[in-house]
Amino acid sequence: MDLLVNLYSRKLDDLGARVRDVPATIRVALPPEQHIIKDWVRTHFSQYWVSEVSAAMAHQPPGCLIATLDKQLVGFACWDATARGFFGPTGVSEDQRGKRIGLALFYHALIAMKAHGYAYAIIGSAGPVDFYANAVGAQPIPSDKEDIYQGLLRVAPKSEGES
Repeated sequence: MDLLVNLYSRKLDDLGARVRDVPATIRVALPPEQHIIKDWVRTHFSQYWVSEVSAAMAHQPPGCLIATLDKQLVGFACWDATARGFFGPTGVSEDQRGKRIGLALFYHALIAMKAHGYAYAIIGSAGPVDFYANAVGAQPIPSDKEDIYQGLLRVAPKSEGES
């Protein structure tokens, strides 16, 4: 399900207040770090998300934010990766979840999108719908089970005996 976020909602200000004291540093990823970020995303999430990070990093400035703690990468968030106006993918390492780092990444990505002239953000194929609804009042976009990922090429699982 795709979700829509109003970037002029007061709920965005409320989210900013909620993440003000998150201990992680949130910043724009730098191009020389791209290989580190991609390796981390491949290890913790998926090769598909590595492709989206590549697209987000191709923008100037990059549409990829990172979260660091003690100079270690603990999360990332992209925007304008799969399509213009789309937020995501985003993820936080398992051992850092529940510390509002994901919320902080989400907030800073939405603020960056707003600064680039977007009035709304789309969260494509949103996984944790309640997370986004509770964070900023994200609303479902009505559809007939069709989205931008319809027909996406997938890697076929290897059959037994295949290497």
